[in-house]
Amino acid sequence: MTMTLPEQRAAVETSPPPAVRRSRRRSPLSWYRGGGLANLLFVLPMLFVFVFFSWSPIVQSVIMSLQKTNLIVSEWVGFDNYLAVIGDPELGRAVINTLWFAVLALLFGFPLPLLMAVLMSEVRRGKGIYSALAYLPVVIPPVVAVLLWKFFYSADPSGVFNSVLGWVGIPPQPWIQDAVQAMPSLVLEATWAGAGGSIIIYLAALLGVPPELYDAAEVDGAGIWKKVWHVTLPQLRGILFIMLILQVIATAQVFLEPFLFTGGGPAGATKTVLLYIYDKAFRNSLGGDYGEATAVSVLLAIVLAILSWLYFKLTDRWSTT
Repeated sequence: MTMTLPEQRAAVETSPPPAVRRSRRRSPLSWYRGGGLANLLFVLPMLFVFVFFSWSPIVQSVIMSLQKTNLIVSEWVGFDNYLAVIGDPELGRAVINTLWFAVLALLFGFPLPLLMAVLMSEVRRGKGIYSALAYLPVVIPPVVAVLLWKFFYSADPSGVFNSVLGWVGIPPQPWIQDAVQAMPSLVLEATWAGAGGSIIIYLAALLGVPPELYDAAEVDGAGIWKKVWHVTLPQLRGILFIMLILQVIATAQVFLEPFLFTGGGPAGATKTVLLYIYDKAFRNSLGGDYGEATAVSVLLAIVLAILSWLYFKLTDRWSTT
């Protein structure tokens, strides 16, 4: 039987809204019948592993940062560890060195993968071979790569890099043995080792740029650099900013290069925050000060958490627009 228009309006007005209907169907019995208990039992082992191996160490680190301890004898000191490390001039220098590494990495290591990706995207043949060669340094174990470059950085005139410089009349350089050249040398190796992953990401992002934009730019007489500036960069604005934040987070945790190349030298020129934490904890024959080392770790974690929050906030906003 067909309802009249007044009857249809009355039915709509008397029917509960969708939210009300959903709330009425939700009950412990319906949750149990819907497999809620089985799902909870299935998730519990994973939740236990996550809490035990992720959150438990974090809580223990915060507790340890409030103690004076060498893992044998502990004494509760409150925020004295934080005050001690904040007032330590070595930490200030380590922060400056880390920022200097980050600036150099952004100046050289950030635009280079994008430039290489753009050039590789213009290649018509052998693009797969070039992509494999660009990604090859990522496959090499990081320790092996650092030790290999340490051999290249030999300050002897017969060293690999000094021999290459000698071919063009440039005198031998001290490289990692000089306080001024040490940090740029570390950044050069880190850029070589990590550029491959960024290149692959940029190549994938370039596939999403509409070809019609490049065709329109060519009709207007734009060359490759104008197409990059007016088409490629605006289209990759989101991924560029995400890669920027991720690189800043990664450079703030640099440890392997200064540890294996120079050990923080020469004269503390390459001592980063993580290397400062390592020295506090382990470079003491009588037992390290794990409380102060953990305090620095907590401070670094707070800074990285802020950067991570900014990253997720921006990506979430871009995904909803």
